Amino acid sequence: MKRSWLLFSQAVTVLLAVYFVVATLQPQWLGSRASIAGVSVIEAPASSAARTPSGGASFSAAAKVASAAVVSINTSKAAAQNPNANDPWFRFFFGDQGRGQAQGGLGSGVIISASGYILTNNHVVDGADAIEVVLNDTRKASARVIGTDPDTDLAILKIDLDKLPVIVLGDSDSLQVGDPVLAIGNPFGVGQTVTGGIVSALGRNQLGINTFENFIQTDAAINPGNSGGALVDTNGHLMGINTAIYSRSGGSMGIGFAIPVSTARQVLDGIVRDGQVTRGWIGVEPQDLNAELAETFNIKPAALKAGGVIITGVLQSGPAAQAGIRPGDVITAVNGKPVGNVSQLLTAVAALKPGTAAPLSVLRGNDASEVPVTPGVRQRPRAQR
Repeated sequence: MKRSWLLFSQAVTVLLAVYFVVATLQPQWLGSRASIAGVSVIEAPASSAARTPSGGASFSAAAKVASAAVVSINTSKAAAQNPNANDPWFRFFFGDQGRGQAQGGLGSGVIISASGYILTNNHVVDGADAIEVVLNDTRKASARVIGTDPDTDLAILKIDLDKLPVIVLGDSDSLQVGDPVLAIGNPFGVGQTVTGGIVSALGRNQLGINTFENFIQTDAAINPGNSGGALVDTNGHLMGINTAIYSRSGGSMGIGFAIPVSTARQVLDGIVRDGQVTRGWIGVEPQDLNAELAETFNIKPAALKAGGVIITGVLQSGPAAQAGIRPGDVITAVNGKPVGNVSQLLTAVAALKPGTAAPLSVLRGNDASEVPVTPGVRQRPRAQR
């Protein structure tokens, strides 16, 4: 009996040791494979969000796992030619000045599928005539654009190489302020660089960067060239795509912004499946609720304190009008998700599936009700078509 118990305890000890080593060095082995619009990706287990304690803990394992899947992106754009460049008189007086100069760009990206799909920022590849991807193992490949979504500043590229390292997609909704994170990219073209910090804030919006904003704010150093790179947790799981910084000097000042991977999933699904991202639309003109508007529309102080977004205009025959929404109504939640400003309302409505009814929590006077609205399809601005 004693011998059996000893063998059992030794076996358990060995298994736990193996699990710890795999979880530290190869966490993607523990992630479950999933498919987004037919693209095979690796998702982290739901309970994998790590809260690494302070006290000199090393993030080298996370950096090693994630860095392999982060790439550098070099873009080039042909020189714009002056329309008079072929005019002999123009060339006589100005020489070849009308030919312009070729432009180059630098950014980063993240390999999210073994089939070669890469997630990056739209502004990294926008207008590029040629895109070259350089892997961390020095391999190079030309990339083609599968699709872009300027509203979120995301783009999907594809390269044709085998044995590609793939990052594990994490759960950005599980992040909390204070969680340690790493930013990985190629700042200023010096080579792949890892910087560390914490999550400084969540749900940042109304920054005027994108149409739909739900940024993760971090103090991990992000610089030009980091755009499109990875923001990862201490397991090396992808939490966001580094996108922008607040800076007066052009360099990092400790305020950086990343697009959550939850948003990236929606963009990937729409682009790969439909060729574009389809978003909901209800046809209203919203404004942030304040005391002046509350007085204009005779909204009670209690409703003003509760918060929400006031509707100042409703498009005739639009989805909201057909559902009975009227000017002066205050929307406090969309599909069960509270909204406190116009940006949150826009994002919540955009996430709705066109043609499928969703409840809107509406406050009209002192009466609160749930109004089912069937959203239509939000049209893209002409410049994006």
